[in-house]
Amino acid sequence: MTCYTCAVEALAALADPTRRQIVALLAAGEQGAGELAGHFAVTRPAISRHLRVLREAGLVQVRAEGQRRVYALDPRPLSELDEWLAPYRRLWAQRLDALDTEVARGRRARTQEDGR
Repeated sequence: MTCYTCAVEALAALADPTRRQIVALLAAGEQGAGELAGHFAVTRPAISRHLRVLREAGLVQVRAEGQRRVYALDPRPLSELDEWLAPYRRLWAQRLDALDTEVARGRRARTQEDGR
């Protein structure tokens, strides 16, 4: 069963492009806060705020290594979000399949008209 609140929190956290990019970076592997900050043209405190939002949404986990904070992606909220989106994905897949069929019919009709 999908946690609706979890999915909404994940969506809200991912609404920001910087946070989406942080999630993409962490999908490749864990990184320190300083390493993450080096990818952006914003201040380290701004990145820390983004990381806090992601952590509160359950999308990232943090652990201390001495003075260093290491962040890792937690895929569970993404799985819950994926499950929540599944019915909508099926709906759009059906509609896109129908559109593809109509486009193919239009091509065939044009080809037949050109061949006359």
